[in-house]
Amino acid sequence: MALRGTNQEFGRPYNRRIVLESIRRFGPIARGDIAQHVGLTVQTVSTIVRELEEQGYILSVREEPKGRGQPPATLRINPEGGYAVGIHLTPLGIDAALINLSGDVIESVHREAPSPTPDLAFEAIGAMVADLTERRAGGRVIGVGMALPGPFGVESMSFVGPTTMAGWKGVPLRERLAAATGLPAFFETDMAAAAMGERLYGLGLQRSDYYYLYFSVGLGGAMVHDGGVLRGAWGNAGEIGHIPVVPEGELCPCGNRGCLERYLSLEARGRWNGNDAGWVAEVAPIFRNAVAVIENLFDPETIVLGGLASPQLLERLAALAEPLHNSVSARKDRAAPRILVAQGGQHAVLRGAAALAVSGVLSPRFGQIFTAKRQREGDLLNGGDIAA
Repeated sequence: MALRGTNQEFGRPYNRRIVLESIRRFGPIARGDIAQHVGLTVQTVSTIVRELEEQGYILSVREEPKGRGQPPATLRINPEGGYAVGIHLTPLGIDAALINLSGDVIESVHREAPSPTPDLAFEAIGAMVADLTERRAGGRVIGVGMALPGPFGVESMSFVGPTTMAGWKGVPLRERLAAATGLPAFFETDMAAAAMGERLYGLGLQRSDYYYLYFSVGLGGAMVHDGGVLRGAWGNAGEIGHIPVVPEGELCPCGNRGCLERYLSLEARGRWNGNDAGWVAEVAPIFRNAVAVIENLFDPETIVLGGLASPQLLERLAALAEPLHNSVSARKDRAAPRILVAQGGQHAVLRGAAALAVSGVLSPRFGQIFTAKRQREGDLLNGGDIAA
């Protein structure tokens, strides 16, 4: 979404969020460059920057002069200016991390909770978030983001199969998360959160169009286009795990036969009687076909293979997929391999979930929603309502 200022009635808090988002995305950056990005005057940007510096969200740095005159000061996010909590809920348990504005994992905790019910999960999440925020006493916690298996809102697919968690259909996720933590709350599929985490803190820093194949208990994916995750009409784009690939194959809990995740997932690996090498050799042809499907559908710069599987398993799978099928990605002018193993590691989901909370509170879209209710709820950027 383009970052553009506004002259509407609620313009001041909205423009402040626009400027902060621009610094977060493009910093270190000079005031004049911010003004060009967001369509505001340098004077307006300077006024906003001064406020943000006073509130501790950003830092101003001036390099040593290399010639005549002083170089312009550049602005960047203050890593300790705020924190967000990322939550990852799976049928295996709950992970949580306190993450600063630069994406560094400050503290993390894990709770064993096999297939938790909503009541048990949110009780545990509330305790975990309280524990994490207490470790940074006085720190400003902006919000909490939760990632969990998708798809959402599909009667025959949501919370079924290896990602089943009893009693989760119809649960008001955002309301329950906000009530459990006392923070502005957001949620996303774990595959989209992982793709976001990789974009911000892994390979995505160098690439703006790639497909993130999320290898977990199930299998999913997300297409990152122009730096943003494509979510689809109902937020479920990229649910590649439920593409039938083997005619009359294994019955999938979704009701179809031969779905991809019945063969490519940690759950599928767990049903295999043998070592990793034997399993990878068995499923490599299916993975090779999936790569061609993804490439011909999305034309990505590369496919990033990540998720909860070990890097060693993913590296082996990528290697045995060679030689890849011909597709629109089989180009001589490629700048990257067709398959790359993610660098964000297993923290990618938590970082992406935390980034969701940061973006949710600081982004222009949230600004539009929030400022319409400012008289009732105050201004989140001034603290108070979001303090830990």
